[in-house]
Amino acid sequence: MAKKIDPAEMRAAVRESEDPQAPRSTIARAVRLSARTVEQLAPGHSVEVRVPPFVAVQCIEGPRHTRGTPPNVVEMSPEVWLRLAAGRSTWEEELAAGRLSVSGTRAGELAHWLPLI
Repeated sequence: MAKKIDPAEMRAAVRESEDPQAPRSTIARAVRLSARTVEQLAPGHSVEVRVPPFVAVQCIEGPRHTRGTPPNVVEMSPEVWLRLAAGRSTWEEELAAGRLSVSGTRAGELAHWLPLI
């Protein structure tokens, strides 16, 4: 079982990543902690969230995926993920701007779990 993410630690990491001069390691930590928080809040395997190059997690209850490309995938850049996690942008804004790659009928359910802060 993965280590439980401390919400205060996750919030602090996301806030640190908002500095325009934040180093890559700070961004990576914020992305990983926030994505793993979603994984804990919405356990399951029906939607895969990809934030390359830092993390990919599966979340949201539903059919389990085991081989090949999952049917429900959400992919975005670390910057977009952190904006969504921090509530500095909305799912609808990022989707309309073409900054989210969303496939599958259940992928949009991720929006219910954002923002985290």
